[in-house]
Amino acid sequence: MSKASYPLKLPRSIKDAATRLSKADGVSLNQWIASAVAQKIGAVETAEVFLKERAGGRDGSLLSAFLDRIKDAPADAEDRLPDVQLR
Repeated sequence: MSKASYPLKLPRSIKDAATRLSKADGVSLNQWIASAVAQKIGAVETAEVFLKERAGGRDGSLLSAFLDRIKDAPADAEDRLPDVQLR
């Protein structure tokens, strides 16, 4: 397997969490990050294939036309988010 290096800069909090998790898994930080990237690639590529298959060659233009037919009305009371104050 050929390997390439990449100087990775992470926020301290993410590096600390990755270090902690790699130690818990009993692997090096480098191995843990490589595995995490591989998992993410697999998830994204799997989702892309799945969604393309589900679309059956359609491009979304029919969805846009469908959504354009929906009347413009305020949300029902039970569909509204509660009012919350942000700090």
